[in-house]
Amino acid sequence: MRFYLDFEKRLEPLERRMNEIERFYDINDSHYSKEVASISKRIAKLEKEIYGDLTNWQKSQISRHLNRPHTLDYINYLFTDFTELHGDRKFKDDPAIVAGFARYEDISLAVVGQQKGKDAREMANRNFGMAHPEGYRKAMRIMDMANRLGKPIVSFIDTPGAFPGIGAEERGAGRSNC
Repeated sequence: MRFYLDFEKRLEPLERRMNEIERFYDINDSHYSKEVASISKRIAKLEKEIYGDLTNWQKSQISRHLNRPHTLDYINYLFTDFTELHGDRKFKDDPAIVAGFARYEDISLAVVGQQKGKDAREMANRNFGMAHPEGYRKAMRIMDMANRLGKPIVSFIDTPGAFPGIGAEERGAGRSNC
């Protein structure tokens, strides 16, 4: 389900109607194909109007938008044969950090990034993208492996910062060698 920021609300009824037509009607029917074309034009015009002159605050809101792509979206879109590796070999796996190996065209490489989650349950599970020390150790482990194997590393940085809890401090969040 799409979340709309205040200044995007004018798009909601048009996009809702477009989704309704695509889900329940035959878009090849001339009546609906004309309506889809009309709505598409109206959406494009409205998007240009809305996003063409954003204030600094609106730009900040867009950068934190719930519907924007996250690391796993980019991985699924850009790479093939992604194999995620888990754990830091000291404590446990940190779901806030996604790391593994994949292919981009003919190149085998390592991929590391934060994953915030798309809905409330996934966001809570992934700690809203705030990594624990074990997440940083996992990222370092994958990067060290890539270095030993001579593989390039692609990283996606999308972080609100490290998790500031007592447990994270006890497990070495403040040390540079996490």
